[in-house]
Amino acid sequence: MSDKQALKQSLTMRFGELAFRIPTSNATLKQMAGRGSCRQFTEEPVDNNLIQMLCAVALASPTKSDLQQRDIVIIADKNIRHSIDCLLGEDSWTNTAPALLVFCANNRRQRQLSEWRNKSFPNDHLDTFFNASVDAGIALASFVNAAESAGLGCCPISQIRNHCEAISTLLHLPQHVFPMAGLALGWPVQAPTVSMRLPLSVTVHKDLFSENNLKANVEHYDQHRASQQPYKQQRNASTFGKAKAYSWSEDKARQYTEIQRADFGAFVRAKGFSLE
Repeated sequence: MSDKQALKQSLTMRFGELAFRIPTSNATLKQMAGRGSCRQFTEEPVDNNLIQMLCAVALASPTKSDLQQRDIVIIADKNIRHSIDCLLGEDSWTNTAPALLVFCANNRRQRQLSEWRNKSFPNDHLDTFFNASVDAGIALASFVNAAESAGLGCCPISQIRNHCEAISTLLHLPQHVFPMAGLALGWPVQAPTVSMRLPLSVTVHKDLFSENNLKANVEHYDQHRASQQPYKQQRNASTFGKAKAYSWSEDKARQYTEIQRADFGAFVRAKGFSLE
C-alpha cells in the first residue's frame, strides 16, 4: 500500500467519509494519521541518548514569542519513579512503561530575565499562565510525533495533574513552574489502535464557527463508533445503570459528572500565578 493510500485509509477510519481528496502524502503524514496511544510496552529499555535527542527535537517546536516557556524532566531516579508510580496507582498501566517524562510549563525564566535585566514585569495575569501551558503542550505533542516516528509508543498522562503538589515537591519545581502532563514511553508490544474521532464537519469550520446539525452529527458518530469500536465496559454503571446503547457521548457525559482537579486553580495560584 502506498503512503497516500495508507493516509486515506487512516483518515477515513478516524473521521468517516472524507469531503476532500488527498492531494499529497509522505511517511510523516501517514504515521501521524495512523497513530494511537500505547499502553503496553516491551521490557526493552529506551536508550538515554535517544530520549535526549527526542527532547531536543521536541524543543525545536514553536513557542510563543520565542519565550521558550517549557521544560522536560526525564525521570531516571528509581526512587522518584517509584513515588510517581505509587501516586498514579500501584496497579496502573503507567508503571510498566520503561521511561517516564514530565512536561512542565515554566514562566519562571521570563520573570528571572526581567529581574536580571532590571525590567518591570506588568504581565502577571491569566495570559501568562496560558502562554506557558500552551508552550508545554506544543512540546509534548512534538515529542510524541518525534518518538513515534522513531518506532516508540507513547501515551500522555494527564493524571499527573491529579497530584500536582506532590509531583512538584518530588521534582523540586520552583515557583511559576508546574507539571502539565506526564508521558509514558517505550517500545510497543503491538501496533496502536486508530481511535475514531468526531467527523470533520463538527470540528473544522470555515470562516464562521457553526453548530449546524451538531446533535445529529454527534449521534451519528456515536452509532458508527459503537458499531466499530464499542466500549469494553460502561463507566460508573453502579451509579447510572447499564445503558442499552452505550456511546461516546454517554461515556464523556458520565466522565464529567465527577469533580476533577477542583484544587488545580488553588495549586496554580500557590505557585505564584495570578489568574485574573
